[in-house]
Amino acid sequence: MDIAELLLTTNQMPARNAAIAFARAGVPVFPCAREEKWPLTSAGFHDASCDVHQVETWWARWPEANLAMPTGNASGVDVVDVDVKGDAGSGFPALERAAMAGLVDGELARVRTPSGGLHLYFPAMRSRPQPCWQAAVARIDFRGTGGYVIAPPSILTTDGGRVAYRLFSVSASDTNPVDAVALREFVDPRRARPSTRPAEWAPAPALDPSRLAGWVGRLQEGERNAGLFWAACRLAEAGFPPDAVTSALAPAAASAGLPDAEIATTVRSASRQASARPPRPPGPRQTSIPWSANPSPPRRACDSRCLP
Repeated sequence: MDIAELLLTTNQMPARNAAIAFARAGVPVFPCAREEKWPLTSAGFHDASCDVHQVETWWARWPEANLAMPTGNASGVDVVDVDVKGDAGSGFPALERAAMAGLVDGELARVRTPSGGLHLYFPAMRSRPQPCWQAAVARIDFRGTGGYVIAPPSILTTDGGRVAYRLFSVSASDTNPVDAVALREFVDPRRARPSTRPAEWAPAPALDPSRLAGWVGRLQEGERNAGLFWAACRLAEAGFPPDAVTSALAPAAASAGLPDAEIATTVRSASRQASARPPRPPGPRQTSIPWSANPSPPRRACDSRCLP
């Protein structure tokens, strides 16, 4: 069963039933908070599972949880997110221009989001994973490897009340992966980028909590939990106690949209995991921060050598 058929089948189901159907179809899922976008599991989208028993256990614990799935090769789906922010602007003009240029042809399905925006689902490029990015001016985001989306029939609370993610259409023609690099260059041509390859770690001269906090504060949805965990690991490994890690990173994490309870849980988890390793003096490889303002976060581990 492909994702379009799966969405057709689950669009009107309760989130729990839809989550189980996704898992049975081989699409990994994980729970997010009721009427919210933040994960309920400690490692966020890294915890996503196709294990039906695990999924049933999650929704037995959180029966009103929203349904989320990782994007990229984990699910086989990349998503172009067209955002609408009221008076702040809409991504639909940029989407229309991109469509005229032939850059968003071949989607699997379209999902209407609670804000009035749109999620365009595309088959992922298995041979060339594409990392997440955000073009804030164009109001177009890309969710690929290292990200996730909330899926129908999840519900968010908006200014207009409780609104569900709903399947809008499925493709009746051939489907193709989207070229995320070409799309980004088209909708955000003025953005300076060192390269078009996936984010990598660039050296920094010394461990600087304020610099780490600044990076955490710029993380986007789908990156925040793992990004905070990585930054907290770096501070904990350098000898900062949990209270100091929280003081350094919590305000930035909150400004990025993480709730206080999730911040506290993530810092505790990072401190516990880092304490299992002997403290290491800060060095360029340990204190490096992704060059991208919105990188795909690393795997949930305290090994500073890991890549996104």
